Amino acid sequence: MRRTRLTPEREAELYEAVLDILREVGYDALTMDAVAARTHSSKATLYRQWKGKPELVVSALRHKKPIKLADIDTGSVRGDLQAMVCEADDAQMEQDAALMRGLGHAIHTNPDLHRALRELLIEPEMAGMEAMLRRAVDRGEIAAGTLALDFVPHMMLGAFLTRPLVEDRNADPVYLSRYIDAVVLPALGL
Repeated sequence: MRRTRLTPEREAELYEAVLDILREVGYDALTMDAVAARTHSSKATLYRQWKGKPELVVSALRHKKPIKLADIDTGSVRGDLQAMVCEADDAQMEQDAALMRGLGHAIHTNPDLHRALRELLIEPEMAGMEAMLRRAVDRGEIAAGTLALDFVPHMMLGAFLTRPLVEDRNADPVYLSRYIDAVVLPALGL
């Protein structure tokens, strides 16, 4: 576990710098030296706080998330899914798309980044999504044997990643909201 010697403000400043560099040059060209220079900090401080570049980058991504899935509970699966996508504005969605482009290739070629991404970001969010869907099953909104339950995360991520490829436009909250109503909810039998 990392030490907490940095103030929350300083940590947020470091995370913003990491994300800016990531958008500018991509993961492979992002270096701890560049982060240290941009933030006027030492590499030793960065390595003391985070094990290395993968952990720093994923921690910055996690910090930037506007809402954690585990924190969403509106009382309905539709409300939960809508809350999940409506927290970000168009500018945030554009920044997120730029971050995904900056990470795209590196996720598949860098095992340390892939591991850190799974441990620090994906697994906690998957647990939040599973809890959200389990509550919907427990409330009787979704039938327990619904085959699409296992594929909701894939559908949501797919919408975010494929719209730029298919339509040459970023997925925005309006698009994702329509997608939930037209694709995800019907797949769940709603």
